[in-house]
Amino acid sequence: MSGSLARESRRTPLTGSAFIRALAALDDLPAPAAPDDFAQRLARWFDWTHAFSLSAALSDASSRPDVPGLAGRGALAADERELARVRTALARTIAEAPDGGPPPRRLGRPLAGAAAPAETPVAFATYRQRYTQCQLAMETQVVPLRRRLRSSLADRSSSLAKLAELDIVMEQVVGAQERALLATAGARLEPLFDRLRAASPDAPSQPGPWLEEFRGEMRKLLLAELDLRLQPVEGLLEACRKSSSDRP
Repeated sequence: MSGSLARESRRTPLTGSAFIRALAALDDLPAPAAPDDFAQRLARWFDWTHAFSLSAALSDASSRPDVPGLAGRGALAADERELARVRTALARTIAEAPDGGPPPRRLGRPLAGAAAPAETPVAFATYRQRYTQCQLAMETQVVPLRRRLRSSLADRSSSLAKLAELDIVMEQVVGAQERALLATAGARLEPLFDRLRAASPDAPSQPGPWLEEFRGEMRKLLLAELDLRLQPVEGLLEACRKSSSDRP
């Protein structure tokens, strides 16, 4: 086994989300805690006000009549299209972000004899800012989509409205911890940036193959984060699909 493969086998945990595995692959992070520990850590995140909200969301739905709502297959198809649109738009943003976005439009020919602009020394701060901009784009598109899916779910039946209420509580509690983790993700790329630049045989302060490799790793981490952010949305949409398939 080569040295790089050996390092990967030590660093990358075999469990956890793709995002956690991608973070762990950046350095010598320990593997995530065992699944049995998740419930204990989750309990510590809930304060007493969240406990009351969770209790209400989990209360017995049988006390309320489960009257089917008006949402149908047309609404489900619209929600599926919106999820596909958001995913495609964000994937395009992520693909372009490490390079600085789409190339600017040329409004005319360059002047004859004009000197080419000098290469600007590469700094990690530029990529940290681009990562943060991608996170903001994800936040501004995924959060409204998640709210839309909760509304669609609540329109279907009172029991599914309970599930929507539960998702609200989980977003408030688990979402706070998730945001704290995601806020550190971009900075976790800096050691990789420094290692690749230091290993460049020539002009490490200028763009080159080492920078293309770094940009590829940045895209992988952003795509894994996008999948993580979309997991609750996909869960809500799957509940809507199940509701539609159960109807005569």
